Amino acid sequence: MSKYFISIFLGLLPILGKAQSEPIDLQQKDTVEYKDPYGLRVGVDLSKLVLTFVDEDYTGLELVGDFRLTRKLYLAAEIGNETKAQSENLGNTLLYNFETSGSYIKAGVDINTYTNWFGMNNAITIGGRYAVSSFSQTLGDYSIYETEQFFNSDFLAGTEPNREFSGLTASWLEFVVGVKAELFANIFIGMSARLGFLVTNTEDEQFPNLWIPGFNKVTDGSNFGVNYNYSISYFLPLYKKSRNKKTAETSEQ
Repeated sequence: MSKYFISIFLGLLPILGKAQSEPIDLQQKDTVEYKDPYGLRVGVDLSKLVLTFVDEDYTGLELVGDFRLTRKLYLAAEIGNETKAQSENLGNTLLYNFETSGSYIKAGVDINTYTNWFGMNNAITIGGRYAVSSFSQTLGDYSIYETEQFFNSDFLAGTEPNREFSGLTASWLEFVVGVKAELFANIFIGMSARLGFLVTNTEDEQFPNLWIPGFNKVTDGSNFGVNYNYSISYFLPLYKKSRNKKTAETSEQ
């Protein structure tokens, strides 16, 4: 029996020697494949819905959306409609009241500056938009300051109330800073602040554009405006792109 085992041992010696002569790879290779979701995210601006319910002088709706092109780059857009009534007073005297109503669309890109762990899809973005708006204004009651009465100068009621100025347009550029966080699976909440620069502003000579849908208040002597939104959106994954974990870790450092 011992001769039998000795013969087997001698037969295995060449195999063992060859195995020991080959280098042992101690570097662990990661063969796990990770996939990033790509698709369309659509939602609504919550702030405009809240204002619609709490402010009787305002009605608005804005839809928001973005599409992921690369790991960091998104195409983004907003489309909305707003109606707002406002008035200007001097003491107890009504100078004028007016209502602005119209639609707008904004389109541009967002860049995600946040480094996500695997499985996370949060974003801290910077980006830009080009926006256009088409709207009308209705001038309601207004007062005219009468100076020809030497002893009793006063404000007189306007002679053409409820006058409409239609076919008004404006365009502007927006710088956008925003945050999006995944609240539940594919459900995101977000907020953004926007600084706009008015590029074109077509207005009637008899009544200026004091408020533009999508841009907000127009400040006399300045082309800048400030806007914001608070959104909730749903991400619809359309496809996935694979990337090796080690490569992804290197690229995100």
